[in-house]
Amino acid sequence: MINSNYLIFLVSLLLILAFTQHHAATSDQTNAPFVGVNIGTDVSNLLPAPDLVNFLKHQKITHIRLYDANPDILRALSGTDIHVTISVPNNQLLAIGSSNATASSWIRKNVAAFRPATRIIAVSVGDEVLTTLPSAAPLLLPALLSLHAALVDSNLHKDVVVSTPHSASIILNPFPPSQAFFNQTLETFILPLLHFLSQTNSPLMLNLYPYYVFMQNKNLVPLDNTLFKTIPASKQMVDPNTLLHYTNLLDAMIDAAYFSMKNLNVSDVVVLVTETGWPSKGDSKEPYATLSNAVTFNSNLIKHVLDRSGTPLHPETTSSVYIYELFNEDLRSPPLSEAYWGLFYGNATPAYLLRVSGVGAFLASDNANQTYCVAGDGVDLKVLQAALDWACGPGRANCSEIQPGESCFQPNNVKNHASYAFDSYYQSQGMSPGSCDFKGVAMITTTDPSRGSCIFPGSRDLSNKTKQVVNTTHSSNAGDRTFRSIEISAIYDILHNYLVAIFPLLLLFVL
Repeated sequence: MINSNYLIFLVSLLLILAFTQHHAATSDQTNAPFVGVNIGTDVSNLLPAPDLVNFLKHQKITHIRLYDANPDILRALSGTDIHVTISVPNNQLLAIGSSNATASSWIRKNVAAFRPATRIIAVSVGDEVLTTLPSAAPLLLPALLSLHAALVDSNLHKDVVVSTPHSASIILNPFPPSQAFFNQTLETFILPLLHFLSQTNSPLMLNLYPYYVFMQNKNLVPLDNTLFKTIPASKQMVDPNTLLHYTNLLDAMIDAAYFSMKNLNVSDVVVLVTETGWPSKGDSKEPYATLSNAVTFNSNLIKHVLDRSGTPLHPETTSSVYIYELFNEDLRSPPLSEAYWGLFYGNATPAYLLRVSGVGAFLASDNANQTYCVAGDGVDLKVLQAALDWACGPGRANCSEIQPGESCFQPNNVKNHASYAFDSYYQSQGMSPGSCDFKGVAMITTTDPSRGSCIFPGSRDLSNKTKQVVNTTHSSNAGDRTFRSIEISAIYDILHNYLVAIFPLLLLFVL
């Protein structure tokens, strides 16, 4: 008969193998590329921190980047599992780069005070310092070193990385990517920075905007290539030196960074795209800043990242990205497009609806089965009246329900009537993104505006089942419990499979 101690050893070994396999699977999930969002605060009606965090959870947003270290937001994020990158603003760079004590104090106040309850994963130091604030360039590396040393002292250096975002303009001759190189006048700063990133396993943060590259090179760069649209091989950009085919401009910009690092003999630093996006509105000089292009770019961007297809040079490595940005920042200075990079308005209503079905739960509310077009808040009433007149006239919206005595006549005001007329027109156009604008006085919402006997056009043909789906919000606690039960179930499945496989061998020893 088999020795009992040996049997215990065998079973223990099986347990170790099972948990090792489970840990590897979990680690792979943790290291998967992600799509996050930048949260700017130049918003006149920004949500209070607790409401903002609830909104992030409802939208299934797992990664955010702040342009400061807002303590209210960091406190509200406690216990949520939302991964946070916080930032050292440029105006604090001098103090931190000049004093180790200041850097230590900053880490204690803004990182150690909130971790581990709030999942701060990175500190972004400054913003495009080398190109927008060159006088502070000599302070950049000392600031990174001091902050990293403070993280080491707090035993947080394995959980929180430190890096600095750069403009794409630090890379010259970006196409073809194989000929790209860093601006040689900045190499004295860039090379030591890259060595620091390599030594600390931190990413090269880059703000990459295909929109601006396209605007500056419209005769050379196809719009479809910029928007991630499917294009035939004959229209793809081809690097003549490597013969690599580029189906989209962002991949070419990322590979230009990898080639630039290779020229400096750095090959172990990954690219993290800290900003990218597309504006949904612009002035007369920005004809490509449109709702349709913003929908197409950001929808295809999300799909591209979550497909984990990498780049032509590094198909094994997919860069994570932060979309610029979550909210339209209406307080931004001109040009007009500066106020229209957001996926949502400051009050959390969608600026437009992304087409991201089938790629997971990210931005779940943007995939609602039904959306509506209503009058915006605080808009000019004369413009609103003109838009209402157009919708009920040339727009051929069905405005019969807002006539006197009909179900949607009350309350008898222009905003109520315009909302109904706008939604009628929007639904008649198949909820296409460009059909809910009306010179800026309308907005898309996932909240059904119907009330009492007044049923809006977008609700009229919905079944009760669809209404329940649209109006249901998912409990994050319930989701957590489900995930934990799935995890536990998976572990038991792994153990079961191992034991089933080894059981015949154990019988041989016993017999």
